Amino acid sequence: MKAVLFSLLFITVFSQKDRNRKDFDKQAFYNAVRSESVKTIDEQITAVQSSGLKDKDAFEGTLLMKKAGLVTGAKNKLNLFKDGRIKLEAAIKNDNSNTEYRFMRLIIQEHAPKIVKYRDELTADAAFIEKNFRNLSPELQHIIIDYSKQSTTLKTTNLQ
Repeated sequence: MKAVLFSLLFITVFSQKDRNRKDFDKQAFYNAVRSESVKTIDEQITAVQSSGLKDKDAFEGTLLMKKAGLVTGAKNKLNLFKDGRIKLEAAIKNDNSNTEYRFMRLIIQEHAPKIVKYRDELTADAAFIEKNFRNLSPELQHIIIDYSKQSTTLKTTNLQ
């Protein structure tokens, strides 16, 4: 009886994790990162926060840094960028081998103003993404290929 209950609990917990991961729309996330709309980014931040993702900080941090480039007021911009940077860098520190986190950081680094001094890992992140590209999901590979077409650092020819 205990084994049956344990099995049911195990299945329930892991199926909930999979469902939460599936409920998160990565394409919508990357569309928000690409957008120039604070409203779109805010909606995606809410979606990330309410998702069951274990790695919310990386996604939320990326969105906060993107939002920093769209809002008004130097203090507001700097605070959003700083908060986002802390979240994304903490996620990378906790899982340094996560290629998607490195990709998110590369996107932000390529578009960050020089004054925030957030470009130190640009070349290393591009090399890491290129090296691990084949191990990524087809969905993420497609997103990276699309981004590489306009990237100054990540080249489509290096991904194949």
